[in-house]
Amino acid sequence: MKLHITQGRIIDPAAGLDAVTDLFVADGKVAAIGPAPAGFKADRVIDATGKLVLPGLIDLAARLRKPVEYRATLEVEMQAALAGGVTSVILPPDTDPTLDEPGLVEMLKDRARQLDQVNLYPLGAMTVGLGGKVITEMAELTEAGCVGLSQADVPVEDTTVLLRAMQYARTFDYVLWLQPNDPWLSRDGVAASGAYAARLGLPGVPAQSESIALHTLFELHRATGARLHLCRLATAGGVELVRRAKREGLGVTCDVSVNHLHLTDVDIGYYDSNFRLNPPLYGQRDRDAILAGLADGTIDAICSDHTPVSRDGKMLPFAEAQVGAAGLELLLPLTLLWAARAGIPLVQALAHITSAPARILGASCPSVPACGSLAVGVPADLCIVDPQASWMVAARSPAGQNQQTPFIGIEMPASVIATLVRGRVLWEQVA
Repeated sequence: MKLHITQGRIIDPAAGLDAVTDLFVADGKVAAIGPAPAGFKADRVIDATGKLVLPGLIDLAARLRKPVEYRATLEVEMQAALAGGVTSVILPPDTDPTLDEPGLVEMLKDRARQLDQVNLYPLGAMTVGLGGKVITEMAELTEAGCVGLSQADVPVEDTTVLLRAMQYARTFDYVLWLQPNDPWLSRDGVAASGAYAARLGLPGVPAQSESIALHTLFELHRATGARLHLCRLATAGGVELVRRAKREGLGVTCDVSVNHLHLTDVDIGYYDSNFRLNPPLYGQRDRDAILAGLADGTIDAICSDHTPVSRDGKMLPFAEAQVGAAGLELLLPLTLLWAARAGIPLVQALAHITSAPARILGASCPSVPACGSLAVGVPADLCIVDPQASWMVAARSPAGQNQQTPFIGIEMPASVIATLVRGRVLWEQVA
């Protein structure tokens, strides 16, 4: 189908483009921006006057519950992604069952191909069952379609195993996606250590859990040369260590959860389990450091850290409640809300959820098709956004997804009105 998107404000951070003009799609790819290609005749014209036309968002961490076992569940989650303008999703390996065998990865990829919606890129488990004891067959997982290897949010206790995994990864130039988290300091904690957790009587996770884990990872990186993507930084100390590592020239990239741009430990209030996240919410100083890290380029990307949790999973005492929050439909509006409050230009803010994660994904797996851009010739993965259409976060999203999140009842700026993947309109807002 040939599409003509007229008079939208096209923002492409990869090219530094911010202009009101037309965009043309043909054969599933961006055909032109500005004047129409010679002889172009559109099958459909989409009026984007007053709207933003953006590259499809790339979410570096979104869990999809049991995608291997239940096709219907995978389809619902993909619809939620499309409703949020997300066209590419990186799936951590802590699914049920764990993605530690090539057959499971192939089944998942096959179901994603059958649904033919969002681009789904799985991460393989670095150790069998994420147990941290035996390294998986990384080569076979990669051949099956994994774009990197990860422990999700499960730390490895045995540093020797971590060293061997990094040596193996370096040999074949795989990227390890690891969340810095000391297994002993974080073992029993459910909230960030500090005065607030102490007053609530909640076991704490000290900020040193992140910084000690980062020191270990950087030392092993210096010894092995293995490439690392650091997932979901949460503390001021961690941000500063990554800043120093990048100045040193270490081969690391990193991301942060969009939740940590807006929330701190005091937002837990009176044991509100919707705020039980991993990593936990730290203090104002830590949030300020994250914002500074985004501004100066220390932090490369923002992810949703989408983790669907049922209402029953949250209707428990804080320390017993399930960890996580839904976020696929909140990644864009929360990023825009941060940009507006901080006075960040849209091109710069949107880079953290489009072109920057595209570079991280491409560096991890060069065979991934080009994404995160509206350049002529690349797959037409894009979304059209009404920046004036605010909406209220409810417990159930328009896509029918459980929306247990800290932001229930909060008004969000901007609403996605259409999402295209490979030139096909796969989601449209019902008028």
